[in-house]
Amino acid sequence: MAGTEEGWGRGAGPLLLGVRHHGPGSARAVRAALDAARPRVVLIEGPPEADALIPLAADEDMRPPVALLAHAVDEPGRSAFWPLAEFSPEWVAIRWALENEVPARFIDLPATHTLAWGKDDAEGELTGEEQPPDPTDETPTAETPTAETPTAETPTAETSTAGTPSSESPSAAEPSGTDIRVDPLAVLAEAAGYDDPERWWEDVVEHRGVGERDAFAPFAALEEAMGALRETYGVGGHDRDLVREAYMRLQVRVAQREFKDDVAVVCGAWHVPALRQKTAVAADRALLKGLPKVKADLTWVPWTHRRLSRASGYGAGIDSPGWYGHLFGAPDRPVERWMTKVAGLFREEDRIISPAHVIEAVRLAETLAVMRGRPLPGLGETTDAVRAVMCEGSDVPLALVRDRLVVGDVLGEVPPGAPAVPLQRDLDRLQRRLRIKPEALERELELDLRKETDAGRSRLLHRLRLLRIEWGEPAASRGSTGTFRETWRLRWEPELAVRVAEAGVWGTTVLAATTAKAEADAIGAQSLADVTALAEHCLLAELPDALPVVMKVLADRAALDTDVGHLAQALPALVRSLRYGDVRGTDTGALTEVAAGLAERVFVGLPPACAALDTDAAEEMRRHVDAVHGAVALLGDASGTGHGDTSAPGQGDGPGPGHGHGDLRDRWRAVLRTLSARDTVPGVIRGRAVRLLLDEGELGPDEAARLMGLVLSPGTPPADAAAWIEGFVGGGGGLLLVHDERLLALVDAWLTGVPAEAFTDVLPLLRRTFSSYEPGVRRTLGELVRRGPGKQVGTAATAAGIPGFGAELDAGRADAVVPVLRLLLGLDDNELVGVAG
Repeated sequence: MAGTEEGWGRGAGPLLLGVRHHGPGSARAVRAALDAARPRVVLIEGPPEADALIPLAADEDMRPPVALLAHAVDEPGRSAFWPLAEFSPEWVAIRWALENEVPARFIDLPATHTLAWGKDDAEGELTGEEQPPDPTDETPTAETPTAETPTAETPTAETSTAGTPSSESPSAAEPSGTDIRVDPLAVLAEAAGYDDPERWWEDVVEHRGVGERDAFAPFAALEEAMGALRETYGVGGHDRDLVREAYMRLQVRVAQREFKDDVAVVCGAWHVPALRQKTAVAADRALLKGLPKVKADLTWVPWTHRRLSRASGYGAGIDSPGWYGHLFGAPDRPVERWMTKVAGLFREEDRIISPAHVIEAVRLAETLAVMRGRPLPGLGETTDAVRAVMCEGSDVPLALVRDRLVVGDVLGEVPPGAPAVPLQRDLDRLQRRLRIKPEALERELELDLRKETDAGRSRLLHRLRLLRIEWGEPAASRGSTGTFRETWRLRWEPELAVRVAEAGVWGTTVLAATTAKAEADAIGAQSLADVTALAEHCLLAELPDALPVVMKVLADRAALDTDVGHLAQALPALVRSLRYGDVRGTDTGALTEVAAGLAERVFVGLPPACAALDTDAAEEMRRHVDAVHGAVALLGDASGTGHGDTSAPGQGDGPGPGHGHGDLRDRWRAVLRTLSARDTVPGVIRGRAVRLLLDEGELGPDEAARLMGLVLSPGTPPADAAAWIEGFVGGGGGLLLVHDERLLALVDAWLTGVPAEAFTDVLPLLRRTFSSYEPGVRRTLGELVRRGPGKQVGTAATAAGIPGFGAELDAGRADAVVPVLRLLLGLDDNELVGVAG
């Protein structure tokens, strides 16, 4: 060993650097020790299959946090991650080796065994077998059901960063021989008189002064402490760690034969005593005999600080990656620099923060550190100071600091030369061409489908959703309801790299993979509604090769399905799809014919299907009636307009989606009349049929009042009458009662005449109906009932006697509001004309 520092020298064996994974103090200490020792080879805890990927860490396009991703070739969804941040000791060791042209190797158990172990865990879970313990935080859990449903017996890979899983459960003071894993930091902190392991670690490691004479002293102290813990508590019967440590010892011996004792090993501190232990080679090889194995591929993938936190499903065992990154990157005065970051964040959010706030917060943090006997302010002191000085004692703005700074949304980057499945490369190419960059911070993306680039972005996002790669989620568009606008919420999560690898079995490009996946989903769909939803997705994603297969399956399913509920459930999504032909240029002729045929079958089967239903079935059928009504309005629109300005330039002159089916509305109105007149139909459906006919102008107010009067007559059971009222005025029908006081008078007279013994039966229905109204509508109805309905009829008569209101609408003053309305709603002139009309 070239180093001559006190505590290390030639002949002392390999240099074992026990670390806390993702600890900035450990990272600084590793760099200092490597600089002092100058080893000829650096061995690092990690999968050895990734040795070929180590040189990529020196690429200028590689920016941590990143992770090594391993996935089974035959089952890409079975995967494992080894995350590395800028302040991870392993990353520092890799960079030191590359900068000094020293070989670096991974020496942990190969990923082929790690992934196979995950498969065995899943099978054991299903058969009720005892599960082996999870590995340390740097040996991840494979993506299996057990990893998603942790229990006290099968902890997740979210572990303590001293090299052993944290004891999320049971106390660290369990006796030797149990299966409870000890949290070494908790035990050492308790022995030192601390009740918080994180605070103890900050005091003895993170706040340790630089320029110490012996660079190896902290590692010697940690090795001694871990050795004492292992002697006292053992390894809890965890065979997996014993196997990993046996493999690492073998790899250290191989390196020693080549480089003598000029070998440095960077691993979790928990494993250091085991690597120091003298064991027979045959004994170590015996532990590795017969291990399960799968073929695995590895690559680098971007990671995020958020995924390094314990709060996440793929956590690596630290609560505050953003704070740790700050400690590692700040050259000096970390508290002052942190408070400046916090002030900058608050100013971005329009909070009033001055330099005086920063000065006082720093002073308070330092004072708290002195009062608590700490060498320097830690995260707890800075958080308390920010709460008191900048947040005025409130935890609400403090939550922003934790989310954006303490945890953070930093997203790493990997170079283009990193290995990737063909589908990932095609996705990268599309992202560059469409100028849509993956980001860890959630953001909204507004798309105008009349523009070529935005249309391409929409296609890509819809295709990824079909592949179960949930990069974007559709959101409600602001300012327009036209079909040419879309709004997406985008957020790239690291595990999406696994979804891409998983989807690679369907094709080598996004288009080919989505087409194959859509065809397979259509054939395997369980219900007619699933197929219609898939047809809608195919139109949105513009999959011309998949659509014929989907349409054939749809036509076959629709012809065989006799359940009116299923048909009514499938029709709305099918009709919605017809609108996309205008702006996306998709031929929807076949889809129109299937939708029209489906509607005809609903018309024939709906009246008999509505007879003799119980309360729950009647409510469900009422929802189907509403959905069919909206679908027929679109399908039967022979002119192709009426949906706002939904066509791109040059695409609005053709026939509408319902061309040739204009009489569907008339036939649907006949069905509604039939439903409204049949006594065997539940009241909630009859009431809704009357309401829809009234909205369509097929019933006049006088006829609607007559029908209501018949239903609310004394001969009708109160429960049936209440259900009719729910169907008629439910779902926003309160305005009918506000503007037509004859209907309100009928309801009021009926309600006051309900017998006391029946009132408690109808009260839940009435309360559900009227509680759905807007507060203003309920208030107006209350005022009308208090005044007495029927004394004044019509809004004009009501307003005529109020000072400041005219008896009629002033068109000139109304037109003056139009420009302001256009600005508020973000509408162009054509859209505003449609709204005004």
